[in-house]
Amino acid sequence: MAGKKSIKKPQAIINRRARFDYALEDDLVVGLSLSGPEVRSARDGHIQLKGSYVSIHNGELWLNNASFSMKLNEKGQPGARTIDTSPRKLLAHRKQIDVLASSKQNGMSIVPTKLLTAGRYIKLVIAVGKGKKHYDKRQTIKKRDQSREAKDYKS
Repeated sequence: MAGKKSIKKPQAIINRRARFDYALEDDLVVGLSLSGPEVRSARDGHIQLKGSYVSIHNGELWLNNASFSMKLNEKGQPGARTIDTSPRKLLAHRKQIDVLASSKQNGMSIVPTKLLTAGRYIKLVIAVGKGKKHYDKRQTIKKRDQSREAKDYKS
């Protein structure tokens, strides 16, 4: 009897660009308010956090510009998908939102770094950080290359 082909689903979706573009400090795990197709696309790993950010409107946190690639349930089009970048509400405690709002007033940015899909609930890890300048990014690349060369030299 032939077994089913198992597809490995990601446990977390990581925004690698956030660590490169921002000097991140504090991180916070918050919930997401999602619909059914959005949950399915998150569990399948069809989300892109690159270029997304968190804003505060009327005392609520909102995830903006995150790309959710959702399946269309139309006959005759197998695997058809649509991309949705509408804002999604984030769930956090009032004290946490106040701390984030005060750091935003001080010129910091709130950036999503990771989407956790392993457990029962889908969680988003957001971090507070300051945007890096172009010369800071070059310094980061230089350090990464030096550590890679030292590792290769050591082996």
